Amino acid sequence: MKLLQMNMKITMLKEKIKVVISDLDGTLLNQHHQISEYTKTVFQELHSQGYLIIVATGRHHLDAMSIVESLGCPAYLVTSNGARIHSPQNELLFSHNISSEAIKSVLSLGIDEEFTTVVFKENSWLTNKHNEALNSFQPELKYVPELVNFDSVEDLTAIKMFFTHERHSKLIELRDKIVKKYSDDFSHAFSLPHCLEFMDKTVDKSVAIAKILEIENLSFQETISFGDGYNDEKMLNATAKGLLMGNAPDSLKSKLAHLEVIATNYDNGVATYLFEKLLKQPILSV
Repeated sequence: MKLLQMNMKITMLKEKIKVVISDLDGTLLNQHHQISEYTKTVFQELHSQGYLIIVATGRHHLDAMSIVESLGCPAYLVTSNGARIHSPQNELLFSHNISSEAIKSVLSLGIDEEFTTVVFKENSWLTNKHNEALNSFQPELKYVPELVNFDSVEDLTAIKMFFTHERHSKLIELRDKIVKKYSDDFSHAFSLPHCLEFMDKTVDKSVAIAKILEIENLSFQETISFGDGYNDEKMLNATAKGLLMGNAPDSLKSKLAHLEVIATNYDNGVATYLFEKLLKQPILSV
């Protein structure tokens, strides 16, 4: 009976799901910030069976494109937490920036130099200091981070801005300081416990994904998603089936206690789940 019930659940999921959505860091990428060969094989098979694939990340599109291309199958790309959408042919479909004036206003609050401040522009990113931990996430940089004095940069129009610090509590304090004054101007999220990101108020992964689904004449009821960070929260809640990675922060697991938790990114959690639930044929009971 249990085997029959399990097979029925798998069959129902297969019939329902047409779109696979995944975050990158901490989700699709392993401990080396790469996509494993096993994961590539699973996603290539998903594509061959007609599933639409969307990768949604906080990364800059120049960083994410080469990673997604290594999947070996077409995929829509949502980057900078939804500020950019690229088609499977790398065509820019949507973009939304933060104005230079808004960023200058935030930086004028007097942000301590102990924070690493980063501003993502279209073809570069500006920073106040070199951060080895941050750079380790990008083993194949498409451009060199530009060290700047933000007070001397005339145009700070950007895709997003973010701050890093080794102490999460310090970022909480900074978040509260910024949100208190600019609650109507920005959306924000912790993509990692040590990375606080700010985008335009209208920007979120879930909003960008909705635009793609509209293009493809599909709905959230036909989607499954995977994520590990607070910038995945709305996406995970919007999809028909949202899965949290085993390596997600305990605070996020508690907040999204209604979601199933799967294996970690180190253990190919996304690919393993997709193989078991969407690709593997159910065992027939006698």
